[in-house]
Amino acid sequence: MAVPELWAGTDAGKAQHHCTVVDADGKRRLSRRVDNDETALLQLIADVLELSEGDPVTWAIDLNAGGAALMIALLTDNGQQVLYIPGRTVHHASGSYRGDGKSDAKDAFVIADQARMRRDLEPMHRGDDIAVDLRILTSRRLDLAADRTRAINRLRAQMLEYFPALERAFDYKTSKAALVLLTQYQTPAALRRIGRTRLATWLKNRKVRNYRLVASTAVEAAEAQHTAVIGEKLAAAVVAKLAREVMALDEEIAETDTLIEGRFRDHPHAEVILSMPGIGPVLGAEFIAHTGGDLSVFGSSERLAGVAGLAPVPKDSGRISGNMRRPRRYCRRLLRVFYMSAMVAARSCPVSRAFYERKRAEGKGHRQAIIALARRRLNVLWALIRDGRPFEITAPPSPATLV
Repeated sequence: MAVPELWAGTDAGKAQHHCTVVDADGKRRLSRRVDNDETALLQLIADVLELSEGDPVTWAIDLNAGGAALMIALLTDNGQQVLYIPGRTVHHASGSYRGDGKSDAKDAFVIADQARMRRDLEPMHRGDDIAVDLRILTSRRLDLAADRTRAINRLRAQMLEYFPALERAFDYKTSKAALVLLTQYQTPAALRRIGRTRLATWLKNRKVRNYRLVASTAVEAAEAQHTAVIGEKLAAAVVAKLAREVMALDEEIAETDTLIEGRFRDHPHAEVILSMPGIGPVLGAEFIAHTGGDLSVFGSSERLAGVAGLAPVPKDSGRISGNMRRPRRYCRRLLRVFYMSAMVAARSCPVSRAFYERKRAEGKGHRQAIIALARRRLNVLWALIRDGRPFEITAPPSPATLV
């Protein structure tokens, strides 16, 4: 493979990018601001390739999605090698370059120069269509779940101001019945007027489970408060609106889960991934989304563990040695996949539970034992996908068995 003669660093933005090209001596050969549109970017690529006179060019960029997506797609479509340099890395490296000021041109130069000198930067690969679709869907689901949590928190905070007894009567994160109730009845007086029997009938007509218990609990809370707080009427209207908002979010999350599962099952690794205890369609989809669906890109399970934040790095200084810490740069969504699935497997899978209990017996805390289990499960999943075979428990669990 030919050694690159030019390195093109791009400080990506929403509307415009700044590109700086350096040669093997670190000398600037080009510095240009370009609009974030196809025509301008293709012209930039053509000019840089002309500048290289046929020699390889290595491109580096500080974003791997968002405003940089079009440029990355154009570069990969034109067969160019693209390296990803996180913004945090660029920020820390900038301090070692001349000048205290910050500009897009300086950042682009730092990106290009770091790409020229470093050998530990991650090449970017265009994920398969399924992986890209799953990244979009899982990101949307994450946003919906965050919106749902915020809406429930606002609902409870609002209720606490005028009807604290009803606020603590139900778990609004899990109780759909309580949300249905709040769409119509939000105040003590309204609940006392309708009474247990009629409220139970009203809930039953809306197919609420345990309608008698829900009605009894709500009316009991209403009977504990006979004072109308100032602003109650408006607060009740806000609560009703928030309850409907949470229910609408629940429906959209369910629809998104269906889309995620359908698209995930189209992937060739889907059945192998689902065979691992603790991994369902949503976590499996996140795994595909954040690995690009091709584990050969990582080269080894150790590299994948490093990207997922499950491979500790040393933190030694002077006479202190043997200390380990989590790396600063890792994919938090990928870590979540393995951590959450390990928590489920520690309860539901006999072999995983045996491994977890052995780690606890060694003196590790709950979180440390879960992380150790997650790391081991990553190795197993890597091997299963490599060999194209599903997970199977072939022997009774023992403390020495690792999953």
